[in-house]
Order: sequence, then C-alpha cells, then structure tokens
Amino acid sequence: MKRAVIYAAALTVIIAAPMSVSARDRSAHDGGMAMAKMPSRDAKFMKHVARDGMAEVELGRLASQRASSGTVKQFAQQMVTDHSRANDELMQLAEQKGVEVPTALDRKHKKAYDRLAKLSGPDFDRAYIREMARDHNKDLKMFSREATRAKDPDVKAWAAKTLPTLQQHQDQVKQTASSMNEPLPTNGWAWPGDKAAGRARVSQ
Repeated sequence: MKRAVIYAAALTVIIAAPMSVSARDRSAHDGGMAMAKMPSRDAKFMKHVARDGMAEVELGRLASQRASSGTVKQFAQQMVTDHSRANDELMQLAEQKGVEVPTALDRKHKKAYDRLAKLSGPDFDRAYIREMARDHNKDLKMFSREATRAKDPDVKAWAAKTLPTLQQHQDQVKQTASSMNEPLPTNGWAWPGDKAAGRARVSQ
C-alpha cells in the first residue's frame, strides 16, 4: 500500500511538471505578444519625444549659462525643470511598454547645440528663442495628435497630461520674443506619411 502511494505521488509530479513549464512558456509568449502589440505610431511618437525632450534639457542648461537676458535665463531654467520631469515619466512609460527610446542627442540636435554654443549675448538669446519656437510648434502638433488619436491608452493619457505644459511654454516663447522684438519662425511639420505632410502649418 505504501509503495502504491509513493508511485502515485511520483506520477503526479511527472505529469504536473510539463504542464507547469507549458504554462510558463504560454505566459512568456503572451507577455511578448502584449509588448509587440504597441502601435508603431505610438512607439514612434515616444522615440521622437525622447530625442526632443533631451534636447530641450541640454539647450536649457546651455541657455541658463550663456543667455544675457534674465527673462531668457528664467525660461531656460523652466525648460530644464519641466522637460526633465517629462523625460523621466516617458522613460518609465517606455520601459513598461517595452519601447527602446534614445538616451543621447541625435545628430540634428547636437548640431543645434553646437551652433548655439558658439553664440553669446543678445545673439544667443535670439537664436535660442527661435529654436524653442520651432521645437514647441512641432511638439504641440505631435502631442495634440497623440492626445486625441493614440491607440495605446497610457501613451494617450500621458500626451494629454503633458500638452498644457507645452502650450504654456509656447506662450512664454511668444511673450519673450515680443519683448525682444524678435519675429518667430512658422514651422510646418507633419508625421512622415501623413497626407497633410508638407501642407501642415502651425500658426504663431
């Protein structure tokens, strides 16, 4: 009788083990599928925003040191604070979604940084404010789109939450430029592949 009980217990372990492995495999597969289902456009948005956000912080730090206007310096410091917070939130979201985002400036933003680093005084102030106008025009268009049309609910919620801060930044850019009598650029921008590409314009 004792021998029969031991045999039955051993048989149960043998049968259960493959089932447990199969369950783990299925769970891992389902998790991988969940990450793979992140809409490509939402992932692209996160990567764009990661690059732009890092640039805003680095340019803000530069402006905090080189700007001659106290108003420009104050604005630059706010850019560092606000975009650092947004960048941290984005990194956490990207990790949750399994999206690999850039962690260093790309060539385009590095070029802008190097160009501004060669300037000083009022010339720097004007160039920096123009750069911020272009960047925030583009940011507002991207975030407005994601806040209403993103397929991933978490990405959509984050875009909607961040959008008012970007609008506030753009308003500050306009006010600062007006005090400097500096005309701002109008930056037309659209997602690659959009039918509206080339026609989109963001009014100043």
